[in-house]
Amino acid sequence: MTVTPPAAHLTARPAPAFRGRIGHDSRSGHYAVPRRYRLHLSTADPDGLRIAVTHSLLGLDRACPVMLLPAVPDCPDGGHSAVRPLYDASAHRYTGPALAPVLSDDWSGRIVSTHGPDIARDLARRFGGGRRALYPCGAESAVEAVERMCARGIQRAAQRAGAADAEESERTAALDSLLTTLGVLEQGLAVQPYLISDQITAADVELWVALVQLDTVHRHHLDADAVHRVAAHPALWAYARRLTAHPAFGAHLDLDGIARRHHARCQGLEAAGSAVQILDWAAHTTRTHQPFQPVDRH
Repeated sequence: MTVTPPAAHLTARPAPAFRGRIGHDSRSGHYAVPRRYRLHLSTADPDGLRIAVTHSLLGLDRACPVMLLPAVPDCPDGGHSAVRPLYDASAHRYTGPALAPVLSDDWSGRIVSTHGPDIARDLARRFGGGRRALYPCGAESAVEAVERMCARGIQRAAQRAGAADAEESERTAALDSLLTTLGVLEQGLAVQPYLISDQITAADVELWVALVQLDTVHRHHLDADAVHRVAAHPALWAYARRLTAHPAFGAHLDLDGIARRHHARCQGLEAAGSAVQILDWAAHTTRTHQPFQPVDRH
């Protein structure tokens, strides 16, 4: 297995250190067996939140246990001490930070994957038989298109639109890109309840996490006018409210943890848009699904 220590960059998704996959059968090495694997997640992190929602939608509480990690990593290098033993057991002299998410194999005591999108796909494909189809047959390209749209048109565009070190022209172009993306999504959601199907799919999980980040993180670095323009997409934000009320989504929304993680990592300047909340996320959260229990570190 190729092991690559991730680059230290606060705004980009780090390169995954491990990219093993869960296959169809025993010939793949890692194959689907209930309670063989364990997830280690921080739901304050976008990847962790995305996986947690996927895990709950699939009803995998018993099949794949979850260990919840702190919102803010407790190691100086930005890693989590709770998963450091897994990294040490999985790669000789690994020098990078012990980052989450982690999918580990309890049989070997080693890491299968630290790549969030792969983990979510493998949970749905290998453990989701007979359950909700988060990746409907024939819709893979549509899900991937939404992933790219969220990564480039929402997350990256919002980051550059609020970047203090960017030229005014660059910030304006980034804001235009963000608003264009939101406008396309608004048009679709004005006539259908979900993005690519008549039921929740992985595309909806992806967009919901992106909207959570947009309002709870990126908004703090935009000016008030920009935030008002972002908020002026009623169908999009009504969709976000509706998904937040779904227990598989809202139960994992750690607003305090997201704020603490952002404060610990962010090097940007707060702008006037910080005072203009788009959505009252807590008011729409349903807690009928019990969130994961924190990892026992004693």
